[in-house]
Amino acid sequence: MSNKTRAPGLVRRRLAVGATAALLGAAVAVGSGLGTAASAADPVSLTGVILGVGADESQRVLTWYSSADTAQKVQLAPTAALVNGEFPATAAAFDAIGGANIATSGGYNRHATITSLKEKTRYSYRVGGDGAWSPTYSFQTQDFEGDYDFLFFGDPQIGSSGDTLKDQAGWEETLKVATAANPNAELLVSGGDHVESANNESQWTSFLAPDQLRQYPVVATIGNHDVGGKAYEQHHFTPNTDRSAPYYDNGNPAGTKSGGDYWFVYKDVLFIDINSNSYAVPAGGGNVGDSAHVAYITDVINKHGAEAKWKVLVYHHSIYSPASHATDTDNKDRREHFTTAFSQLGIDMVLQGHDHSYSRSYAIKNGQKADPDEQPGAAEVFPGPGGVIYVTANSASGSKYYDIKKPDATGTGIRGNGPDPLNPDSYWYNSVQNQEHVRSYVKVQVRADKLVLENLRSGTCAAPNASVEKGSWCYNTSEAQPVGSIVDKVTVRPYHGSGQDVQVAVPNPAPGEFGWTIDGYNGLVDLGTAQERNGTFFEATGKINPILVTDSRRSLAPWSISASAGAFRDGDKAFSGAFLGWTPFLLDAGAGAQPGAAVLSAYDDQGLGLSVARGLAAAEQGHPRGSAKLGADLSLKIPDSVDKGSYRATITITALSS
Repeated sequence: MSNKTRAPGLVRRRLAVGATAALLGAAVAVGSGLGTAASAADPVSLTGVILGVGADESQRVLTWYSSADTAQKVQLAPTAALVNGEFPATAAAFDAIGGANIATSGGYNRHATITSLKEKTRYSYRVGGDGAWSPTYSFQTQDFEGDYDFLFFGDPQIGSSGDTLKDQAGWEETLKVATAANPNAELLVSGGDHVESANNESQWTSFLAPDQLRQYPVVATIGNHDVGGKAYEQHHFTPNTDRSAPYYDNGNPAGTKSGGDYWFVYKDVLFIDINSNSYAVPAGGGNVGDSAHVAYITDVINKHGAEAKWKVLVYHHSIYSPASHATDTDNKDRREHFTTAFSQLGIDMVLQGHDHSYSRSYAIKNGQKADPDEQPGAAEVFPGPGGVIYVTANSASGSKYYDIKKPDATGTGIRGNGPDPLNPDSYWYNSVQNQEHVRSYVKVQVRADKLVLENLRSGTCAAPNASVEKGSWCYNTSEAQPVGSIVDKVTVRPYHGSGQDVQVAVPNPAPGEFGWTIDGYNGLVDLGTAQERNGTFFEATGKINPILVTDSRRSLAPWSISASAGAFRDGDKAFSGAFLGWTPFLLDAGAGAQPGAAVLSAYDDQGLGLSVARGLAAAEQGHPRGSAKLGADLSLKIPDSVDKGSYRATITITALSS
């Protein structure tokens, strides 16, 4: 999208903790159907409508059931264009495809992909055809760049309590609570096990009952209770899906295969969703099971990883969880076969279901705790290179909970379930474990410099809570732990994309006595909203985090600090670091420091700006010993021709001293 309308720009910068480098991040807003006609005597029934995620922010996928094999489509228009509820003649139409339902109660399935959506628009839609339309539903698009929130839900497993309607009530209440508290959430992400029995359409009807599933795009994940039949696939059509044998419910007969591995990019997140049911430990190697999924994830990241700042992996089988599935042999196998690859590929977070209890792992690198000193329940974590956070969601419906198990004597190896040395009641790999027998969901805030994860209560011991209603225990105290209260909250600042990159370039260091560091916390710093100037460019200003230089050497040798900025990039979009300029200054004088010369943005003088090394400060031979605190005012000026996006650049800061 070009910035020909000169929309305002949001510009941010980041600095990295470390001795020799800083990152600067910026976000600049630039500004045909099937079948034959049905008989008039047999009205077409349209049911099970669900809104799914598309390949990017501008797409959605709609899936539904039809009682007749007629030509059908999606009709779509901005809600503001409807008159008295009627769609205008200019409404867009998207033809549906599909076929006869397999191993269900009959009927036909349809799906259609909506494309070319515009941002910040409320749309209305309906499915069907002339004379037989569904009710009208609506959804809202948000800005296609920048921060957003998504919600993650564990195992509704409708029907597992033995009472489908009670399970439905809990599921509906969780979605109601979650979206009321987070009305601008942009995705509903599933951890799998939507139903108890794969082809039980009455259970699917209850799963699909909440209106939110037609208002917010759903990111579907196939669970072990969803396999063995085609209903999952008939109700969820997913983008960019590979249904090759290794990913496509490999252990079931052809007529019941369902699922596949798929991916999509939504704003700054590359989501990869795999079918962990299709899994087999390879005998003597071969591209099956674990190795096939790793190959798929690797290929997707190699091709599309640069399009996003974060990598989130979703699959059903929880490999770091606190309850009965934590000791399953197949999950121990997955730990052994997946975790090193996930670390090497730079996965930031893995979202899982299956164990009907909540857990948040420590940062796990290559199947081991990345930092032995990371404390249980830490409110802020810095996983470092290769560190991955694994999250298991509790039941979103209350249909079934699994109780937390005590650690065993298998130790802290990659397959072990021994105790945490810092918290012996928990498994070694879990920072937080929780089970109260109340419904909950996970909220993830996606920000340019962090992921903020919260596990939130969507219920109490009271109904709707099918498992408790049928006699299971419940430890929640609604006065102290009401609906909406927080079970766990953590801010994750990964190595990649969080301001923790460190780069060293010191040609002639003097050991131990000369050095510099970033002074204070060094996360992303918001430069505010770029202002339009003269209708031709945007401008944003701010300050770097101060840099503290200390020199106590007897030699009193000269020193200098300089910096250069790389290109600002967002996927395949970029603009030159030359558009960034600065004016150095001293916050605290000392160590002979003298500020460097001001550097103009290339927009002002057609020069090179900070795209080449420029001096921040320096001291001459014979300067006094001591310390200085260095600062700089940043000035970013960019032409209005820069494409809309959230851009980042790396500023490499180099210290020189003899």
